[in-house]
Amino acid sequence: MGRRSFVGSTMVLASALAMPASAFGKQPALARVILDNDFAGDPDGLFQLAHHVLCSSVKIPLIVGSHLPARFGSGHDARDATARVDEVLQIMSLADKFNVMAGSETPIPSRTTWKPSAASEAIVREAMRDDAKEPLIYAAGAGLTDLALAWLSEPRIGRRVKLIWIGGNTHAGFGNPGAKPSEPEFNFSIDPIAAQVLFNESDIEIWQVPSDAYSQMLFSTAELEELGAQSRLGAYLKARVDAIPEMFAKIPGVPPVAMTDAYVLGDSPLVTLTALVPPMQPDATSSRYRLLPTPRLLDNGSYEERSGGRPMRVYTYLDAGLTFRDMAARFRLHSAA
Repeated sequence: MGRRSFVGSTMVLASALAMPASAFGKQPALARVILDNDFAGDPDGLFQLAHHVLCSSVKIPLIVGSHLPARFGSGHDARDATARVDEVLQIMSLADKFNVMAGSETPIPSRTTWKPSAASEAIVREAMRDDAKEPLIYAAGAGLTDLALAWLSEPRIGRRVKLIWIGGNTHAGFGNPGAKPSEPEFNFSIDPIAAQVLFNESDIEIWQVPSDAYSQMLFSTAELEELGAQSRLGAYLKARVDAIPEMFAKIPGVPPVAMTDAYVLGDSPLVTLTALVPPMQPDATSSRYRLLPTPRLLDNGSYEERSGGRPMRVYTYLDAGLTFRDMAARFRLHSAA
């Protein structure tokens, strides 16, 4: 191939990878993926968001900004989350390409006291569509309030959506217990009732990435420095990580955070498990999981075995190498385009 042909082909590839999934008119998508994350909290969700919207194998019909625990949040975290999403999409020249909505600003108060949110109603509409051929995946990197509200409002969505959740404590015997194994995992603590509704009552298929698995997703500060120097997007994401100590310093009762030479991009498996799959076997074949009956989720975040529970996946190993190589490559190509 001549130099001119090679350069031209490279520019075409860069332009293609720089476009969001929704821009690929004739390329069939593997799935529709609803993104739900506390984008105003830890910035790992912003990395996942920027990566996900550049993946051509998924359609993203809805992005939900969700709330944080009361002591961590502003009282309008969901609105703040959508503002962060808008910032990222604006930087990526993808503003107005996606449907972005604020979810509920509060957790479900009790099993008998709840009301739908605007986001949960949108989730129901998407799940109940009869004109969409692609399966629907709910990719959640924080609490589960809006999906639980959607199922409570319309239980028929249970057979029409699959949940991939970054959250929950380590299962006994599955991996490292973490620094505080007796405490409820953070994403579970955002809305324990919502998580219990989905585990204990719903018929939604669950793929869980618990704390021992998502904590494997280490991105070094050297890699972050490189990313920050490459593009406006990289600089923005690096700045959000650099601001973590200041962010935690403002939270009452939370000890100071000392940054190290690596950061956990714990929400990135949402991309790995939905988009980074081979064509002949569209499943995340380079990651590992255990299949077990869905346990009963208890009030403290621990699990009670249920022999008759519906099958669920619990991921034990994620392919961080593939995930972060692909993320960096897509960011470079998008910036070049």
